Amino acid sequence: MAVGGNRLDWFPIDGIELNTLAAGIRYQNREDLLLIRCAPETLIAGLWTRNHFPAAPVILAKAHQAKGRARYLLINSGNANAATGDAGLEDARRCCQAVADAEGIDVSTVLPFSTGVIGERLPVERFQASAESLLAGLGTKTWLDAASAIMTTDTRQKIACRAVRFGSRVIKLTGIAKGAGMIQPNMATMLCFIGCDAKVQQETLQDMLRAAADLSLNRITVDSDTSTNDAVVLMATGRSGVDLDEDVEAQAEFQDALTDLMLELAHGLVRDGEGATKFVTVQVAGAETHAQALEIAFSVANSPLMKTALFASDANWGRLAMAMGKVATPFDASLVDLFIGDVCLMRGGIKNPEYQEADGARVMAAEEILLHVNLNAGDCSETVWTSDLSHDYIKINAEYRT
Repeated sequence: MAVGGNRLDWFPIDGIELNTLAAGIRYQNREDLLLIRCAPETLIAGLWTRNHFPAAPVILAKAHQAKGRARYLLINSGNANAATGDAGLEDARRCCQAVADAEGIDVSTVLPFSTGVIGERLPVERFQASAESLLAGLGTKTWLDAASAIMTTDTRQKIACRAVRFGSRVIKLTGIAKGAGMIQPNMATMLCFIGCDAKVQQETLQDMLRAAADLSLNRITVDSDTSTNDAVVLMATGRSGVDLDEDVEAQAEFQDALTDLMLELAHGLVRDGEGATKFVTVQVAGAETHAQALEIAFSVANSPLMKTALFASDANWGRLAMAMGKVATPFDASLVDLFIGDVCLMRGGIKNPEYQEADGARVMAAEEILLHVNLNAGDCSETVWTSDLSHDYIKINAEYRT
């Protein structure tokens, strides 16, 4: 199940065409292959998994993207093509080659992306059989169709859009993402594709994507596992005519919109976390450094004992204190205050004498919960988002071959 509502809004992006189809890569009777074609002037920025077992499509996509000529994104669900060695790399290349041959383009203009089961070879022949149909139907499908095609254990699409007005001109952004398990920075088990019509230089585009990801996709966790296939791509077609490199104010407004869009997608990943019944915000304030605040926030967010207490709606403040205290960076426990929602459980490192279990039970019963920690030692704060750990998380992963 997923937590909370789900908006399904998007804008078409001038200069970006989409098509999806059912190739039968793993799933039956559903679309599992997506092709995105960008206009020739489009610039593409990317961020990639830091897992030391990067999947074959990640390796190849990075190499192709570095050449600066990418225009096509080929994405499949159901098979990750990870831990498949040189054979998997060749499979990814052959899939890209199928599109390149059908379109009459260089193979390096095609970026491959995969998500699904690790350790199995791609059925390359199904990509080859689909290439011409994918190309012929470009422009016939929507961003919502694309969001559906890349899903694996997701229960719903993740899609978001923003518009930024500059006088008579408007920059439009639409993004999609997938991921429900292996969700922990950097980025998550996650594919994320964002299109916009801004005009911008390559270096600026890359910097803006990285900055936005650091405040969104790198601030979430479901299970602390970093996938082999993580990738985030930002495509800028330039069709709006708004040049972000010539207008500092416009660049700042675009950065805010991009970060906000990516944060909505990141929250969507957590809300649809495998087996999730709670959407949890973990705030750490009063830290000496931002790194310290993040370390403590993720320690709390990733604690299995804390996450099962959340599932049980149990205001177990002892588990919260334990999860904080196991970090490597020291802090003065005698200064710590702990809150769940508006209820103070701990003041000055000990149980709040005014705390009542009924108050804790009340705030823990909600679907959306705020855990707030104040170290009272500095001015730095950070926020991360997580979900609880339910019986269904175990069931889903026991029945799904990673």
